[in-house]
Amino acid sequence: MSLKTLLIVDDEPSNLAILERALADSYALVTARNGAEARRAVVKHQPSLALLDIGLPDIDGYDLCRQIRQLDPTGCLQVIFVTGYSSPEHEAAGFEAGGVDYIVKPILAQIVRARVNAHLARVQVAVLEQSYRDAIMMLGQAGHYNDADTGAHIWRMAAYARALALACGWDDDSSTRLELAAPMHDTGKLGVPQAILRKPGPLNEEEWIVMRTHPQVGFDILSKSDAPVFKLAAEIALCHHEKWDGSGYPAGLKGKDIPQSARIIAVVDVFDALSMSRRYKEPWPLAKILAHLEAGSGAHFDPELVVLFNGILPEILAIQSRWDDAEVGG
Repeated sequence: MSLKTLLIVDDEPSNLAILERALADSYALVTARNGAEARRAVVKHQPSLALLDIGLPDIDGYDLCRQIRQLDPTGCLQVIFVTGYSSPEHEAAGFEAGGVDYIVKPILAQIVRARVNAHLARVQVAVLEQSYRDAIMMLGQAGHYNDADTGAHIWRMAAYARALALACGWDDDSSTRLELAAPMHDTGKLGVPQAILRKPGPLNEEEWIVMRTHPQVGFDILSKSDAPVFKLAAEIALCHHEKWDGSGYPAGLKGKDIPQSARIIAVVDVFDALSMSRRYKEPWPLAKILAHLEAGSGAHFDPELVVLFNGILPEILAIQSRWDDAEVGG
């Protein structure tokens, strides 16, 4: 496995030697003695982290920090100032310039190693988090790949789901997890033939038999992961077509035997689907949508959730407006 590259910038050879001894066993090191050399090194070597002195002969470290961060193609370059300037004003200026840490000389090798390791670990977590969100986005899109009219539906619906979960008393972390899981609710449609998904007219009984397999297919795909967000997504995928009165599918679950996550999705998914234009229908007026939800309360929908949804309707409409603006502008 290749070592991460660190850039060390200091005009004093003795300081460079101290930092090299502290870090050489764990990282590939590149050194520079001034701003010009540092800029060339960033372009050539693309380091993960830079350790900068402030008192350089051709530029101060603050300005150099700003410059090399702009040169970094990954956008992930971390900068730690290692300097003899110990005043709070200098330290504050370092953070304002974009540094993530500030170490005052004389340095201890174990402190430098610990600080470097900690900041690179945070970057790795951020990269993994973004990869995680990218995977969620791709699975959400994949589940609707053959639905030409979906557009922003799954993302807007997910925002509604978070708002309704908070209204139900879910904590912020759990509500955010639901928002991430919600777009994957139709992942199982990957197992449904395109001819059925894109059929312009009503499905016949044989086609409905195939369509009703998609909750189980989605569960089978998403349950392969032990990550909490995918476990929640698997639960939603399996149960989002269950109905409060037991007439849904695939298991005919009834009432609170249906996970609350799926009951929330049932409400917000129908609300958004009726609110949007499709190739086979115009968007319904708000009053008609609310009447439909009320008519389905106790049959299709959890009646408590319908009441809560109506209670946060201004927030729901604000979310809808933001997404409408984003689609028009985007």
